[in-house]
Order: sequence, then structure tokens, then C-alpha cells
Amino acid sequence: MTDRGRLLWLVVGLLLGGAAVGFYLTQLPTARAANDRFEDYILCTGACAVRPGAPTDGVWLLDYRAGKLLGTLIDRTLGKIVGWAEVDLVSEFNVPPRQNVHFMMTTGMIAQGQAALYVAETSSGQIGVYTMQMRPDGKPGVMIKRHDLVLFRSGPKAG
Repeated sequence: MTDRGRLLWLVVGLLLGGAAVGFYLTQLPTARAANDRFEDYILCTGACAVRPGAPTDGVWLLDYRAGKLLGTLIDRTLGKIVGWAEVDLVSEFNVPPRQNVHFMMTTGMIAQGQAALYVAETSSGQIGVYTMQMRPDGKPGVMIKRHDLVLFRSGPKAG
């Protein structure tokens, strides 16, 4: 093989490699949220760092009928569900009785091993950010902490 042939294959290889890298870098990342819904319920999971160095799964359940957001953790050592915590979404989002509401929710990573839950109510245009943590009073179970509740678009006045 001559030097020209080797140079040609080197250039072809560099071009194909550059095209492959360009194709890889233009791909959009896939969302990896674990969500599902059935009729009046939405289920979502995300990591919870309630003990340093021991992340575990948090389970979120939004119950439309009761207007509640429920949250619990999985105890990794026992393989059992820890008691449920709840938030009254009707008062949280200041939703009038019998209003047609539309909730959406998903989790996202805010720190290594810690997910936040994002709950949006599309009729009022509000979004809330929540996390789960162990109860501060030392009793078994978890509590749900709201970090923020803001408007994401103009709509009826939020509470």
C-alpha cells in the first residue's frame, strides 16, 4: 500500500469518526422519570437521601379524588414502606371547591441521590417543588417539605 493510500484511509477514518461524534452530540437526552397515571391517581418515584450515604426510593402518589399528595420511603434494610406523609393540595394550591383541576408531576435530581418532586396545576398555572425527609421529631416516618410554589404563567390569582 502506498503512502497516498494510507493517507486516504486516515482521512476517511477521521471524517467518519468526526461524523459519528457530531451525531452523538446532537442527540437529545432521554427523560428518565418513573411516572404513571390511572384514572384519578398519579404515581411517581425518585431518590431520597434521608440518611447520609444510604439513598433510597421515595414514592409519591397524587390522589385527585381526595386532593392529596402522599409520600413515603422504602426502608432498604427491612424492605418495607415507611408511613405515609400527606399534603392537602386543595389548600396548598388554593383551589376552589369543585373546580376542574389538572395536575401533572415528575421528579428531577437536585443533588446526588436526592430527587425533588415538581407538581404543576395547569388550570391555575402554579408549580410546586417538594422533597421528602425524615420527621424532625424523631418519630418513624417521613414528612413532605415544600420548597417553593410559584406561577409559571398568568392565570387566576394564586394563594
